[in-house]
Amino acid sequence: MNESQTTLAVICKALSESIAAGAFSAEGRLPSERALSEQFSTTRITLREALGHLEAQGLIYREVRRGWFVSPPRIIYNPLQRSHFHAMAKDQGRSAQTEVIDARHCIASDTVCQKLLLPSASNVICIRRLRYIDKRPVLYVEHYLNPLYFSDILDADLTSSLTDLYASRYDIHYGRVRFDMVPTLLTKEASHALKVASGSPALFITRTNRDQNDRVIDCDLEYWRYDALHIDVEVN
Repeated sequence: MNESQTTLAVICKALSESIAAGAFSAEGRLPSERALSEQFSTTRITLREALGHLEAQGLIYREVRRGWFVSPPRIIYNPLQRSHFHAMAKDQGRSAQTEVIDARHCIASDTVCQKLLLPSASNVICIRRLRYIDKRPVLYVEHYLNPLYFSDILDADLTSSLTDLYASRYDIHYGRVRFDMVPTLLTKEASHALKVASGSPALFITRTNRDQNDRVIDCDLEYWRYDALHIDVEVN
């Protein structure tokens, strides 16, 4: 192991132990990169490489223009359970919040039209939301709804659960669902909303939902921070 590798190992070990001991501030903010460079008598380049190693392990994360923070525990997500986002967080002792970025009618892309079984260039309802766990943005999601089933939904409170809204206002309940999950890089819109560098790694989940009558009613394009999510599925 050369000197550079030794320095990296020392920094990673020291910061990992400090994180485990709860040595940082209440909000989990690490000292500035300048302060850490001075603490370990190393260059910013070497320090950033060490921070990158810890980020890859899910121990820390970076917010643009805010600095580095200790990663909170990942939220456990079982796609087979029909619990909505806020209920899922509450069941795990976490707090959830939803922010509506915008909601409007739009012309859907060919990909979305195919998933909704609609003709090309169909008009759909698009709702973009940012979702938080313990005040940290972890999920950017685009919901595309078939407007045939959800008249006047744009007038509703879209910070609440769409699952509950569908049931209470339209008597529509989820039936079959199809999930596609792939690792990806965040889009410009998603990275801006999640306050991370453009092109940061993410888990991209596409969910196409049918109702109790087996009609395709909507599809969700979800961009999760890769360090915020733990997929856990048990099949009997």
